[in-house]
Amino acid sequence: MAGRPHVVAILALDGVVGFDLAVPCQVFGSARLGDGTHPYDIRVCGLRTTVRTSVSGVSHYRIEAPYGLDGAADADTVVIPGVAMPWRAPDAVLDLLRAAHARGARTVSICTGAFVLAQAGLLDGRRATTHWWAAPDLARRHPAVDVDAASLFTGDGRVFTSAGVAAGLDLCLHLVRRDLGAEVAARTAGFVVMAPVRDGDQAQFVDHGPAGADGSLARTLDWLDTHAADDVTVADIARHARLSARTLTRRFREQTGTTPLAWLHTRRLHLARRLLETTDLPVPVIAAQSGHGSATALRAHFRRALRTSPDRYRRAFGER
Repeated sequence: MAGRPHVVAILALDGVVGFDLAVPCQVFGSARLGDGTHPYDIRVCGLRTTVRTSVSGVSHYRIEAPYGLDGAADADTVVIPGVAMPWRAPDAVLDLLRAAHARGARTVSICTGAFVLAQAGLLDGRRATTHWWAAPDLARRHPAVDVDAASLFTGDGRVFTSAGVAAGLDLCLHLVRRDLGAEVAARTAGFVVMAPVRDGDQAQFVDHGPAGADGSLARTLDWLDTHAADDVTVADIARHARLSARTLTRRFREQTGTTPLAWLHTRRLHLARRLLETTDLPVPVIAAQSGHGSATALRAHFRRALRTSPDRYRRAFGER
């Protein structure tokens, strides 16, 4: 990020989802460094100057794209928002995405924009997500893609995808956090009035139908957040929810898309990340305070989940 603003090119294809297009403009455009300067140069790029927006295939209004596709030629990040018919991306757009990836730029999709990245071949062999409703179609059309229909967003450092609508906010804020650290991301989140962090592995809020009378696990999930650092077992969680372990596991999958222990491990990892970002506590102390027990266990969890170490994570994301 040193030397010049980070160029974010947002591709406005015909039929673009207006909200998906606005999200990266809002989040990256709201980011400010400590001295108040703008770290991002935002460019909305289209094949034509006037672009038709769409929601569920219905056109609502038109916008103007100030840049042509050549505005993305030197972009550091290229964002492809959701679009009405994403499986029909123009060749010029696919060529642009391939060229951006080849020169080392970061490519990002919001919602059904994942179909366009997949057509460009950038998702082959990668884990990717999209709106849960469209995920089966993405998997059918692109079998080389490891489609994760549950997560809010995915990414490996080069290519990122997000689920539908509001998940684009989470991903863009995550990228600000990667680029500029936790403090800038927290200020940006406050400016756009949203929670600073929702982990990518958090499940999408998929409509599974009612869980039954008094079947919500919301209170138990809140309790787990409070006790994530404690020595909690599945039996403890079931006892709090007043369910058998078997029923608890079934309802967890229905309402969160994962298991009780996987949820607990994710919350512990989130707690460890926040401590690494915001404190100078030694790694063994953070391991104890985040429920991992030992520095060895914490390092193993980081390696498995984030493909890095706590020390490298702190160097990358510690408050600046």
